[in-house]
Amino acid sequence: MGLLSVLLCCFCFCCCFVFQCLADTAQTAELVVNASQASGRPISPTLFGIFFEEINHAGAGGLWAELVNNRGFEAGGPNTPSNIDPWSIIGSESSLIVSTDRSSCFERNKVALRMEVLCDSQGANICPSGGVGIYNPGFWGMNVEKGKTYSVVLYVRSSGAINVSVSLTSSNGLQTLAADNIIASASEVSSWTKFKVLLEAKGTNPSSRLQLTTTRKGSIWFDQVSAMPLDTYKGHGFRKDLVDMLADMKPQFIRFPGGCFVEGEWLRNAFRWKESIGPWEERPGHFGDVWMYWTDDGLGYFEFLQLAEDLGTRPIWVFNNGISHNDQVDTSNILPFVQEALDGIEFARGSPDSTWGSLRAAMGHPEPFDLRYVAVGNEDCGKKNYRGNYLKFYSAIKRSYPDIQIISNCDGSSRPLDHPADLYDFHVYTSASNMFSMAHQFDRAPRKGPKAFVSEYAVTGKDAGAGSLLAALAEAGFLIGLEKNSDVVEMASYAPLFVNANNKRWNPDAIVFNSSQLYGTPSYWVQCFFSESSGATIFNATLQTDSSNSLLASAILWKSSEDQKTFLRIKIVNFGSNIVNLSIRVDGLEPNTVLSGSTKTVLTSKNVMDENSFDEPKKVIPNLSLLEKGGEEMDVGLSAHSFTSIDLLMESSYIRTGADSFSISSI
Repeated sequence: MGLLSVLLCCFCFCCCFVFQCLADTAQTAELVVNASQASGRPISPTLFGIFFEEINHAGAGGLWAELVNNRGFEAGGPNTPSNIDPWSIIGSESSLIVSTDRSSCFERNKVALRMEVLCDSQGANICPSGGVGIYNPGFWGMNVEKGKTYSVVLYVRSSGAINVSVSLTSSNGLQTLAADNIIASASEVSSWTKFKVLLEAKGTNPSSRLQLTTTRKGSIWFDQVSAMPLDTYKGHGFRKDLVDMLADMKPQFIRFPGGCFVEGEWLRNAFRWKESIGPWEERPGHFGDVWMYWTDDGLGYFEFLQLAEDLGTRPIWVFNNGISHNDQVDTSNILPFVQEALDGIEFARGSPDSTWGSLRAAMGHPEPFDLRYVAVGNEDCGKKNYRGNYLKFYSAIKRSYPDIQIISNCDGSSRPLDHPADLYDFHVYTSASNMFSMAHQFDRAPRKGPKAFVSEYAVTGKDAGAGSLLAALAEAGFLIGLEKNSDVVEMASYAPLFVNANNKRWNPDAIVFNSSQLYGTPSYWVQCFFSESSGATIFNATLQTDSSNSLLASAILWKSSEDQKTFLRIKIVNFGSNIVNLSIRVDGLEPNTVLSGSTKTVLTSKNVMDENSFDEPKKVIPNLSLLEKGGEEMDVGLSAHSFTSIDLLMESSYIRTGADSFSISSI
């Protein structure tokens, strides 16, 4: 036998060996979908939404587009002199002295910054050519983009005439991206005066800073310094690219503002809605002692309600019930907290002539917000005063607002609650294997009484990495279980939603960002697979497989809001390490119904621990392709460790979706 023959023989042997190995490791399974009208069950119209908590600088330095960090100089506390971090000084001690005092014109935030300029434009002590002053780097750099306009608003007082340069520069101050001057006589600034400067950027720099400088000797006071891009989501102050990612999820609700952020380590540091409304410069801000950073509360109660409206979704307000991580109000003293909650509901829903509704109207929103859900506290069930406090809130709210749906912190999935509620809260953070197995968590939940609100879920620990494919697949399996149990599960949301990469207080998260970049983790993309599930119809889908522990599947009927076409969507999670050859059969279709126009979307990667990053933001994202030979019977290959979604266009003269019926024409 010649050398070539030997090589060919070896090659053929190796190929046969490889293909035999593949055949041995591939598994087979069958999925039968009963698409008859009798099989269909309506899915909750509010099943999938989002949960926003002020954690990881999700809002301050994130969703809220304010570029200045510590804009009111209040983060250092009420006593002066105080720390002005992250503000810094431009110049030496011989040219200026910077301190704080309590001379602000705003009663709820009295701290202001005093800049005593010792140098001048002439004489013995001449200021540097660029001037002396202060600068603010924002939240790990301000993203300034060429051609965009930024509104800088600040309050100024001085003992003499001023000429202050307001500029956006590079992080070292050497490159000026935009600049203008505030020039005023002594009489014009003898008392606090508000100035507004519009700066159009001539360059781009994601690590920019805001500078306030002068070359004129004298004392100048600054307070409430704000810099905002004019280009925000619907003009309401939200960072557009981040909100766009939320809109793509088609959330049916937004739960806010926490989370532990609502509770605080101590009640004195809990989020209080009344301190977060009104003109932004009058808001005192507060130190969030759970996640350990200051927020100016520019993103306040009003803004959360506005965000829900802008997204076309339902707000769910979580308020403090007199309980923090370390202290709690006795039930005998809880009525002022109850009244604060009632006032908050009136602010959202009251007429523009009501006490609190009039304040909402003064903020530019005379029409009531659509607030239908409130949650009494966060993760407080089991604490000494929770049940007593909860009952006070429940009775008072139902008496004034009987239509409001009230959410209890106590888990009712395994046994009935011992108190009235419309929904109960369910949180789970666990390993990937546990999360996947929890697809059956609500199979045996009580079918009567309050429904579940799974307001926080995520795979955590080593399985999660910084947002792994493994974690996402486990969560996909869990969500399929929620779809199937949507008769007892009304809502579900992942947590946390956002993380500024410079301040990761929790891991993993759905959306990662810095001043100029962002990407979705695989967990984010899994949620997008379920964007059409709310309000759809779910059919019985039965798997027959020798690998039942690693496969989960569901089938829904949904209608596109864009073109009004109707689709059968089949989703399958392969949590195992083997390829699966899946045979799909759709039974029970109405006469003359045709399945066509098939597409397949797959989320997978080479390694189950693969993650996305700023360098590779699309390493693990859904891949859409046409599915050949899609129909009532089809064969689909499922990659190991994958999530597959198949959309089949349904053409019929009569189709029922959820509780509604509608006709569509054949194409």
